[in-house]
Amino acid sequence: MVIKKKEPGVAAVNRALSILLAFEKSVEGMTLAEISAVTGLYHSTILRLCESLEHAGFINRLDDGRFMLGAKPFYLGMLYQETFRIWDYAAPVMRNLVRDTKETAAIYIREGNDRVCLHRMVQPRAVRMHVREGEIVELDKGAAGKVLLAFSGEKGERFDLIRQSFYSVSLSERGSEAAAIACPIFGPKQTLICAISLGMPVFRFDRKVFKEFLPLVMTAAATITKKCGGDPTVFSPPYKHMAKMNFATQK
Repeated sequence: MVIKKKEPGVAAVNRALSILLAFEKSVEGMTLAEISAVTGLYHSTILRLCESLEHAGFINRLDDGRFMLGAKPFYLGMLYQETFRIWDYAAPVMRNLVRDTKETAAIYIREGNDRVCLHRMVQPRAVRMHVREGEIVELDKGAAGKVLLAFSGEKGERFDLIRQSFYSVSLSERGSEAAAIACPIFGPKQTLICAISLGMPVFRFDRKVFKEFLPLVMTAAATITKKCGGDPTVFSPPYKHMAKMNFATQK
């Protein structure tokens, strides 16, 4: 990781973090020269920063001069796992999505051969999607279910397309009046965490609405993914359009 100019925050902290991130693909540890090649830092700078990192338990220096990660990152990782709640990251994003679309946003997780609505947020309207938190839904029906299947490794052409597009659309699958757009949410190393879905009555879902709402759902997925430690760039435009969809209306 090469330090770029005008990075936000404190330069010394950014350099220390770049050293820690250099170990991401290291199993046997790294020499001073290898750290320098990855970070672009001078040997003298690395030695000074490593002294502080070693004192705090973030790295260890072996007898042969190689550096390895210490126990402190593992400890902090365990704390992160214990305190992680997707709602903390998803709530403000879902709130913006609902405000911008006036439709229903939901977070789904996979449980075996089902999916469960973990969180949902609605816009008060005369006609809206009725989904309850804790509701168990068939995994093979609906946009969110197909996203969870696709990024869990399900085989098939339609799942290949979802993996290429990073979204799924459903029209009248769970019921004759439901439509949805869903995207995956990733954590570190692009591990699937959940799916975010925007649902609405099918009579309000036409081609114009799809083109307007898809970027909003993709942006929401990118924002939550980034906060969860995943790579948000997979949700960047241009968006891959799927095969022809039979919209209720063709505005």
